[in-house]
Amino acid sequence: MSLTVNLYYTGKNGSAKRFVYEMISSGVVTKIRQEPGNLKYHYFQSLSDPETILLIDSWENQIVLDKHHESPMMTTIATLRDKYDLHMHVERYREDDAPDDTDSDFIRK
Repeated sequence: MSLTVNLYYTGKNGSAKRFVYEMISSGVVTKIRQEPGNLKYHYFQSLSDPETILLIDSWENQIVLDKHHESPMMTTIATLRDKYDLHMHVERYREDDAPDDTDSDFIRK
């Protein structure tokens, strides 16, 4: 059962955006996307709060997410969060058993 974690990074004076740029330019994002079990790792900027960046981070299961959290890469991420003085809010979602076409009447393709 897959797991998705939404992480909201909030800073001041563009610090969250600079954090993302450093995550990308340093190669950390590419390495995370290549980790076994990573399904998605994408950043988005809030339209209602330009000081907040959303990370949508999906994994095959809790076991592979735990391995990611135990990796040395987490030290790098924590150091960058501190560097940019970011505060976080986290939401977790698990895949449900609904058929893939459950919402098809509401989706425009």
